[in-house]
Amino acid sequence: MSSPKQSKPKARLPRGFRDRGAGEIMAEQKMLATIRAVYESYGFEPLETPAFEYTDALGKFLPDVDRPNEGVFSLKDDDQQWMSLRYDLTAPLARHVAANFQTLTKPFRRYQTGSVWRNEKPGPGRYREFTQFDADTVGSASASADAELLMMLSDTMEALGLKRGDYIVKLNNRKLLDGVLEASGVALEDRIKRGVVLRAIDKIDRLGVEGVSALLGEGRKDESGDFTKGAGLSPDQAHRILAFVAPDAEDEEAHLRQIGTLVGSSAVGAAGLNELEQIVKLLSACGYGPDRVLFDTGVVRGLDYYTGAVFEAQLTFPVKNEDDEEVVFGSVAGGGRYDDLVARFTGQQVPATGVSIGVSRLMSALASRGLSAAVKSPLIVVTVFDKADAAASFMLVQELRAAGLRAEAYVGNGKMGDQFKYADRRGAAIAVVEGGDERARGEVTLKDLALGTELAKSVETRAEWVANREAQKSVKRTDLVTEIKAMLKANAKGDA
Repeated sequence: MSSPKQSKPKARLPRGFRDRGAGEIMAEQKMLATIRAVYESYGFEPLETPAFEYTDALGKFLPDVDRPNEGVFSLKDDDQQWMSLRYDLTAPLARHVAANFQTLTKPFRRYQTGSVWRNEKPGPGRYREFTQFDADTVGSASASADAELLMMLSDTMEALGLKRGDYIVKLNNRKLLDGVLEASGVALEDRIKRGVVLRAIDKIDRLGVEGVSALLGEGRKDESGDFTKGAGLSPDQAHRILAFVAPDAEDEEAHLRQIGTLVGSSAVGAAGLNELEQIVKLLSACGYGPDRVLFDTGVVRGLDYYTGAVFEAQLTFPVKNEDDEEVVFGSVAGGGRYDDLVARFTGQQVPATGVSIGVSRLMSALASRGLSAAVKSPLIVVTVFDKADAAASFMLVQELRAAGLRAEAYVGNGKMGDQFKYADRRGAAIAVVEGGDERARGEVTLKDLALGTELAKSVETRAEWVANREAQKSVKRTDLVTEIKAMLKANAKGDA
């Protein structure tokens, strides 16, 4: 009796996840290094926390769901404790601060970058795993801590190559919105209704006033037919809130008067106005005017843990979407003040403020402006003329690496023609050949693959190219490093 065939697993990706190649990874590493340099220049230091946290430590703060197990990936450990993959880097920071509060220097200033995971419906450009880069100041209630993050976020955008006018950092204060809610008859203690309102108005850029109005009322049916239950506010309540997030005032002065009317006699609203004034005063003194940081009541941030200043970095230039339509890219970073998050663990309020950059989203936008390409060091491939004497090729490679060059010896089984094809497909700049004849003469042959590719494009340019650079030449073995560096320098000039 024959044994049953063993089924083979399918080579498939889990839905909402993706593999990434060298080009994207290297571009991301370049971008992360730029962000890290700005953060460190402001005095922030790195921290790492694990991918998993106990589920109750993460809390119920996801923007689009009411319960963590609807929006996170969870499992039970061997102690039957529920653990979840982190959905942001802020909740793990709050846990770290609570666990180490007595030993941390306060204000505690840290940055962290890493993957976060959300168990949400994937879509075009929307993945279940993505990278964030955060910076937070914990232990300071001063508005200057918020202002500093706004300045740092602006500096980061410009360090990445964006010009003023390509981005804007928008600033608001949750206390203003709380004042409007209070004046509208929505109790601040009613966290469920308040959360529904916040998530609704956070979608105003995507759904417009009409869509948000429906979500503030009975609810809204989307294009797929799915119905989202609304906050159940009356038309008057919804109108008052929409007048705050989508004002119809003609100028800034009228806008401020309108906010004062909407906030009414709310003490929390007045506190929000005072904090905004302090932040704007410091920003102005340091040269961060409305061309970089702009007050905008439409910015509310969907997460429920924000308690004061909230802000978003938005890109203003159009990009092409998957349907080749021009759209405004929108938000690539955001953050704000969250003075109550650590108190979940300790019962003691610890003021905190932070910013988070959506790395993958920002990198996509930078790519559309030609700003995200990673500059790889040129690759040199040393061919193996005699498989029985591969050590000679590896000795050449070691010499090149010792000189600071990026080099590899061919480790496949192909013949010489296959090795040149391999080097070409790897994007190598130069191939090195040292056969028996070359070795006897004390020489090596260098093939300029970059030039060879260029020559193949058009025979009309051959004379011009050959006049400046040779596609292949033999050089003294003792001059290997010098000749390769000269060839790479010539290549760089030709590409300039």
